[in-house]
Amino acid sequence: MIARLLALALVLLSGSAGALTHTDDLGRQVTLRGAPQRIVALGPSLVESLCAVGGCDRLVGVDRFSNHPASVQALPKLGGLGEVSLEQVLRLKPDLVLLTPASRLHDRLAQLGVPVLALDAQSLPEVQRLLRHMATLVGEPARADAVWAQMQREIDDAAARLPAAWHGRSVYFEVDPTPFAAGEASYIGAVLARLQLRNIVPAALGTFPQLNPEFVLRAQPALIVVGERESPQLAQRPGWSRVPAVQHARVCALPRADGEVVGRPGPRVGEAARALVRCIAALPAP
Repeated sequence: MIARLLALALVLLSGSAGALTHTDDLGRQVTLRGAPQRIVALGPSLVESLCAVGGCDRLVGVDRFSNHPASVQALPKLGGLGEVSLEQVLRLKPDLVLLTPASRLHDRLAQLGVPVLALDAQSLPEVQRLLRHMATLVGEPARADAVWAQMQREIDDAAARLPAAWHGRSVYFEVDPTPFAAGEASYIGAVLARLQLRNIVPAALGTFPQLNPEFVLRAQPALIVVGERESPQLAQRPGWSRVPAVQHARVCALPRADGEVVGRPGPRVGEAARALVRCIAALPAP
């Protein structure tokens, strides 16, 4: 982990005046001759992080899922994360493209001479690193620390609002019904820990591991957090009607809007903590 973080060092000064060499999450380097002015960002977390540190006015295009802040809704939408149009990206003449490591556009853009950085965050420290990277890109490094400090205050405030009866209770946070879960090592896991909830998915399994449903049945969580669309189906899963969270109606079903916030590792993690507390506090007390 330490080696990975070192490999993802935010910024290294290059030999030429005014140029910065950035290392992305694929370990690739790109040298920019000054702060980019026309940025395409393909990923809601990337868009929100860039905007949070003052870079919204440099965006010229985003993916179709990016909807926050409101100003980005007027920007050209370049498709879904797995189906972005290369031609549309090139038409916008970006001097930098931000995308996730999973994107298939990285090599194609680089071959065409378009500066591209693949960035992501899955843990809370990586969210902080992402904010710092974005702030450095726009020449406002101090902004990242201000955003991070505000996030910490928001998480602490949310934690103070969760009824003490929930402290120490076991929780299963389902990211996807296959099922993928948020483990202790994820940014969601970090928030749950700050709320004094006990995640059933240990850090050793990774940030967002795919689980065998039997794992959840054996853990018998007192609380389940899931999207509102999946919530009605939980009791229909084999054996899940015997899980304490399902038996006692302690299933936090996140509305779509709150689910979007919670599902984006970026500057709104504090808001995500508040959404989780609102949802959990409305359930029958354990």
